[in-house]
Amino acid sequence: MQGELKAEDVAPLVAKLSGAERARLLRLIATLGTDGRVYAESPPSDDEFGADVDPLGWDAAGWEDVG
Repeated sequence: MQGELKAEDVAPLVAKLSGAERARLLRLIATLGTDGRVYAESPPSDDEFGADVDPLGWDAAGWEDVG
């Protein structure tokens, strides 16, 4: 038996599917349940959601003169 498949192994096969078959595949994947196990096995990296600036500061800038 071969080892586990990786996304890189599956991507070329998915690319060959028709639009209808891709939609069917997405519906099948959606019925597999939550991705909790997947995230537990491969949690986000430290820099995946990181930012060097305060995200709330983005909204605050430039509103001083509005009123």
